Amino acid sequence: MKTILRLFASWRALLLLAAVLLLTVMLVALGSGPSQTGFAETLQGVINRLVGERMNGLIREIAPWQQTIIDQVRLPRIITAAFVGAALAVSGAVLQGIFRNPLASPSILGVSSGASLGAVLAIFFGFAANLTWALPLFAFVGAGLTLVLVYRVATWRGHTPVGTLLLAGVAVGAFNVSMSSLILALALENWEVGKSIVYWTMGGLDGRNWHHVLLIAPVFMLGYVLVLTRQREMDIMLTGEVHASAVGVDVAKVRLQLLIVTALLTGCAVAVAGGIGFIGLVIPHVARLLIGPQHRRLLPFCALLGATLLVLADLLARGNTNYTTIPLGVITATLGAPFFLFLLLRQRKLMQV
Repeated sequence: MKTILRLFASWRALLLLAAVLLLTVMLVALGSGPSQTGFAETLQGVINRLVGERMNGLIREIAPWQQTIIDQVRLPRIITAAFVGAALAVSGAVLQGIFRNPLASPSILGVSSGASLGAVLAIFFGFAANLTWALPLFAFVGAGLTLVLVYRVATWRGHTPVGTLLLAGVAVGAFNVSMSSLILALALENWEVGKSIVYWTMGGLDGRNWHHVLLIAPVFMLGYVLVLTRQREMDIMLTGEVHASAVGVDVAKVRLQLLIVTALLTGCAVAVAGGIGFIGLVIPHVARLLIGPQHRRLLPFCALLGATLLVLADLLARGNTNYTTIPLGVITATLGAPFFLFLLLRQRKLMQV
C-alpha cells in the first residue's frame, strides 16, 4: 500500500495522470457538437481511423457522415488545439524561467500580439493566400522582433527588473495591437481580407484541418526538443545570473537561444489559431505548484496541462447545441485575466513584506 501511495505521489504519476486527463478530455470533445454523433459512434470512428483495414474485427460500420465529421472536422481541430495549448504553455514556462519573473508570458510580454501583427501583415499583403509558409513565417518574425525589443528595453546593465519588463511588454503589445487595428481599418474595403484579419486577432480553431496539424506538430516537436536540451541551464539560471555565470553557463547565449525558440513556438501557435492569451501565464504557475520548478519535470507537465486547457476552452467556445461559436481568445482571456490580477496583487504583497 505504501508503495502505491509513493507511486501516486511521484512526479511521474502526475505526468501519467495529466496524460490520461488529456486523452479523456479529447475523447469528450470528439463526442461533443451540434451533430448527433454520440460517444459510442465517436469511439468507433477513432478506432476505424487508427486501425483502418488492418484489424477488421475492430471495425464496425458507422454512418459515412459521422465518420467524416470525426475524421475531417473534430479530430484535426482537437489535435491542433492540443498542440497550440502545449506550445503556449511551454513558451510561458521558458519565459518565466529565464527571466525569473512569475508574470512573464507570451501574451503579457507582447509576443502573442507581435505574432498576430505579423500574421495580419501576411494576410493584408496577400502573402498568406499564395504561400503556405508565409503566415507562420511572418508570425515568427513578429514574435521574435517583439521579444527582442521588450528584452532590450527592459534590460539595463545586465539586470531585467520585473516592473520594467512588464511595462515594456504592455507598451510594445499596445503598439502591436494598434498597428493591427490600423491595418484592419485599411482592409475593411475588402470584406474577405477584413474578415480574415478579425478572425486571427480574436483567435479560433474553426475550419482547422490536417494541414494545420502538419504545420504545428513538427514545429512544436522541434521547439520542445531544443528547450529540453537547455533544461539544465534553465535550472541553474533560476538561482541568479551571477551564480549561473560562475558555474560556466553563458547566460546571454542561452537566453538568446531560448528566446528564439519561444518566438518560434508562439509564432506558429498564433499562425494556426490566432491570438490566444493567458495560456502561457496560467499553466506554468499551476504546474509549478503541483510538480515543482525543475524543468525536466515542469516542461512536459506544462505541455500536457496546456493542451488539456485549450481543448476544454475550444469545447466551451464551439458549444454543444447550435452552430454559434465564441472566439477562443475570448474564452482564454476570461479565464486568464482574473488569474493575472491575482498574481499582480500577490506580487505587490510580497514586495511589501
